[in-house]
Amino acid sequence: MQEITFGKTDELVMKLLHFFITEEGYTPIILHGAQNEIWLENLENEYKIIRIVSNYIHNDEQFKYDLFKTNHILKKIKRKTFSFGLPTISIFVNLGDNVHNMEKLSFKNISCIELNDMDDLNKSTFLKEIFPKITKENNFKEEGAELFMKLTVDINKKSEAEAKKNEEIFKTKKPIITYALLFINTILFLASHIDINIINKFVLVSSHNMGNEYYRIITSMFLHYSLIHFTFNMYALYIIGTQLESFLGKYKYLFVYMISGISGSLLSMAFLQDSASLGASGAIFGLLGSLVYFGYHYRVYLGTVIKSQIIPLILLNLLLGFTISGIDNSAHIGGLIGGVLATIAVGVKYKSTNYEKINGFIVLMIYIVFLLFLAFKIA
Repeated sequence: MQEITFGKTDELVMKLLHFFITEEGYTPIILHGAQNEIWLENLENEYKIIRIVSNYIHNDEQFKYDLFKTNHILKKIKRKTFSFGLPTISIFVNLGDNVHNMEKLSFKNISCIELNDMDDLNKSTFLKEIFPKITKENNFKEEGAELFMKLTVDINKKSEAEAKKNEEIFKTKKPIITYALLFINTILFLASHIDINIINKFVLVSSHNMGNEYYRIITSMFLHYSLIHFTFNMYALYIIGTQLESFLGKYKYLFVYMISGISGSLLSMAFLQDSASLGASGAIFGLLGSLVYFGYHYRVYLGTVIKSQIIPLILLNLLLGFTISGIDNSAHIGGLIGGVLATIAVGVKYKSTNYEKINGFIVLMIYIVFLLFLAFKIA
């Protein structure tokens, strides 16, 4: 049987892939038409795209065209993933001797590196500064086919683990909390139209009209005046809530919903004067804000939806709130901000660090105290 041999370039590419995927959390990007190049992404890293190019590039003109094509693809990824910038490292492992102006021709957002073998990798101060473990984690006892087998197995295990995480996040789950919220709102809507005193007793009013009836801050979230008002809010709650509850989990989702509703009520109180307010729209705007924050962390999957549907929906409804009388836009704004901060505080699974969650909780508490001041001192 003929022994399979691997060249230095093949070994270098496999070791780079192994390091970036298993140690730095990068995942492969599938690009149609891209030959002899591998694209990896990690939107949480300083350098969000790693590109390994094994295609032979003969001279400066080919190199310039390669960078132009790369920049064009990056613009598409940028739009798709709702990213403001995509700092990229292009690693060339088969660069010709006639490429003389690599640094001069490079784009501002694309850092270019030439590596021909492991010795070049060990000498690369740029890569070692960004990824200090890159040389240490690429020392293997195995050689030849045994090395390739080990690298392949490790990469496949890491990819499978990441796939399971994403499957867990996006797997459809029964929205128990959303159904419960829909049920409570429906029962109270029917009850309030049988006995109008329910609305009078539980509607949100300003602090100087509230007395000690602080429960109105919460109870007003579950009341609606008209059938149109109720139907619109319940439809929005069903569409948004079922998705977000599945993404966050029922306990985090309930926390976000309640904090959003309370935030909306408190900001609304600051502007009510002698009028009243009620409805679930403050909490629903909080769910929209939460969905934007979640979608940003999983923008590889939801970036297009967030950018083309969710954000325009938020802006349109806020605009309507400013132009049409009778809409409590202060509740919408208060709920929207509260939903984002509450989601930062509870965190996004597999994405948020403890540091981010602690800071999110601190900012959320400051925000609630600020709203309490507005509601009870200004009103």
